[in-house]
Amino acid sequence: MNQDIYLNEASKMGRPIPGQSLTSDPDNPAPYEQAPKFTDVHEASMYLWDFITADERYANLMIGVSKGVPIMTLVEVILFEQFQDGMFNPDLMIMLAEPLAYMLIALAERLDLDIKIDNEEEEGDVFGLEMREGKINELKETASQKGMIANQTVINEEMAADMQNLPEVDSLLAQPEVEMVEQQPSLMAQPEG
Repeated sequence: MNQDIYLNEASKMGRPIPGQSLTSDPDNPAPYEQAPKFTDVHEASMYLWDFITADERYANLMIGVSKGVPIMTLVEVILFEQFQDGMFNPDLMIMLAEPLAYMLIALAERLDLDIKIDNEEEEGDVFGLEMREGKINELKETASQKGMIANQTVINEEMAADMQNLPEVDSLLAQPEVEMVEQQPSLMAQPEG
């Protein structure tokens, strides 16, 4: 392959140019280039619990699970977004994958949703890394045994109490109720009278 053609095509892929990170403004670093907000697994887990149970996210996450989005896909998206926001470093991000998966399984189990753990073609793969052998199977087994998630050490008493206060979702697949508004007559209609 011609070197010029390769460089031309490679430049269109949106990748950073070699050395581009050295041109970043040191006075205005990206959030992930600064010290992370969390360095403790427990504190970060509690933050993630509050993050995923916030009203604006909880329903959307559960709708995704009900439509067949794999738990591990949600875990990757949430953790990577939080890493980019400077909440934790890559090492802690990887360590939080399992607790976050159990939290999402517990929330889905609460609504009696069918849970899909991972994509078949990427089985056992999180962030491109192989999970410990048997961990995906352990997650699948937990998801298949209703009520077992409460026995996991990830969901503590405070989280269990929070789950009781989460809003009830009647049916995630039902059409949203639309409030009927009194219709005004058309401006093009014949005048009455």
